[in-house]
Amino acid sequence: MGNWLVNHWFSAAVLAAWLGINIFLFTYYFLFFDQDERYFYTRAILGSALAWARASAKCLNFNSMLILLPVCRNLLSFLRGSCSCCRRTLRKQLDHNLTFHKLVAYALALFTAVHTIAHLFNLERYNYSQQANDDSLHAVLSKMHLQNSNKWLNPIHSNQTTVEYVAFTTIPGLTGVIITLALILMVTSSTEFIRRNYFEVFWYTHHLFIIYFIGLVIHGVAGLVRGQTEESMKEVHPQRCAEFLVHKPKECRQECCKEPEFGSIPAESWKWVLAPIILYIFERILRIWRAQQKVVVTKVVMHPANVLELQMQKKGFRMEVGQYIFVNCPAVSLLEWHPFTLTSAPEEDFFSIHIRAAGDWTERIIDTFQQQKLETPRIEVDGPFGTASEDVFLYEVAMLVGAGIGVTPFASILKSIWYRFQQNDQTLKTKKIYFYWLCRDTGAFAWFNDLLASLEQKMAESGKADFLTYRLFLTGWDTSIANNAALNFDTVTDTVTGLRQKTIFGRPRWDTEFSALATAHPRSVVGVFLCGPEALAKVLQRSCHQHSSLDPRKVKFYFNKENF
Repeated sequence: MGNWLVNHWFSAAVLAAWLGINIFLFTYYFLFFDQDERYFYTRAILGSALAWARASAKCLNFNSMLILLPVCRNLLSFLRGSCSCCRRTLRKQLDHNLTFHKLVAYALALFTAVHTIAHLFNLERYNYSQQANDDSLHAVLSKMHLQNSNKWLNPIHSNQTTVEYVAFTTIPGLTGVIITLALILMVTSSTEFIRRNYFEVFWYTHHLFIIYFIGLVIHGVAGLVRGQTEESMKEVHPQRCAEFLVHKPKECRQECCKEPEFGSIPAESWKWVLAPIILYIFERILRIWRAQQKVVVTKVVMHPANVLELQMQKKGFRMEVGQYIFVNCPAVSLLEWHPFTLTSAPEEDFFSIHIRAAGDWTERIIDTFQQQKLETPRIEVDGPFGTASEDVFLYEVAMLVGAGIGVTPFASILKSIWYRFQQNDQTLKTKKIYFYWLCRDTGAFAWFNDLLASLEQKMAESGKADFLTYRLFLTGWDTSIANNAALNFDTVTDTVTGLRQKTIFGRPRWDTEFSALATAHPRSVVGVFLCGPEALAKVLQRSCHQHSSLDPRKVKFYFNKENF
């Protein structure tokens, strides 16, 4: 439980810092624009909506600065693998990059709503003040452009101008509409349902971020919202001269106040987002350069359950266990890139991925490779990028949990172990691995059976048969499969997989499994690695918390999940 508290306290600290900065920025700038005397005349027209619009704008700038950083994969891989300060607790925070990215996106949506609503009120107040014909301060301020075209505070200069006209013809209005629409499309297309079932929609609409940042940078350049200039404040302070604007004497027997002068609030968004945009541009340039390097497909294997294996070679390609790459097949789509976990080991002279038919793009790429027997379709590769599974060999005991095709990162790990046993590697820190694989149908087991069978044989020959304990769970079956398994229960090998370990029908009882591991390794640090659905992640994370001891000398479970 101690490690769980450390990790969660660290995560909570990061979240609290982010929330704290947002709260500080909003509160500070709300009070600033609500009380600062430079905006005394602006508030006379707009009221408190000015403070709401400006405070939310500052928070929008702050979160726009952050939104790109969690998706700079090369930066994250560098921090994970090369930075000496990245200890286990900090590296685990890097695994939450997409969660933080989503959190910042939701904050952008919230502050955009606040900013938009506040400016709609502002436009109505501007229009109302322009229409007013009395001697009120807001009416007088709105007519100042009639005397001097440069001395205006209200951007609406005509009684015929409507709010809609300002929204769709001015730079702030038009860019605001475009930014809001882009953000709505990006957020709504990022839902779990859209990403799982219509990935192409998610992929293409997410590239509206380019339009979002262009619109954000130029949104404030026109400076429609204005305040009194510093020079004018020294000569014409509003506390002394506001009454003069409303009740101008015909003759000045004493010193009279000049009319105030106003200036635009300078555009600041570019200052906030310039550095992350430059960083992201370098990130994309690096990705494009790597993607242009030639990839040779050395072997194509079609496994049962409609799983395609591609074995490839690329000059200078170096990988670690559990890493993933982005793959593009121009014959299928010129623009779409999809992530796949590497299933090969670093010790092999090729790198491989397994592709399961799970959508339009994956179905098309499988069909393309099946149809083109003579000429292999061209493949482009970007990566590799780091994941939580890279840390597997840092633990004395590792618990690997894969669901369906989610077994792929563990194929890399188990292959690497096989090679290390062959090379009699004495530096291997890991002493025991527990492997759990959950599948809905028997066909999914087929392509991984050869590796498990080879591992069984190699470890038995090496006298380390107890190094790997694996359990296969079939979560979907019919009565014929169950009856066949029952009739052949006493056979040496399993009737479903052909392995020595019998297939278990149903789902694991995780409390029982964790209790058994805690009993078998009472003083060990156990790394729990999952590549599977979010529902299973919550169960395993809760079990890690429940079965970790507060005593630092006793068993601890560290939860790690694949995120890409």
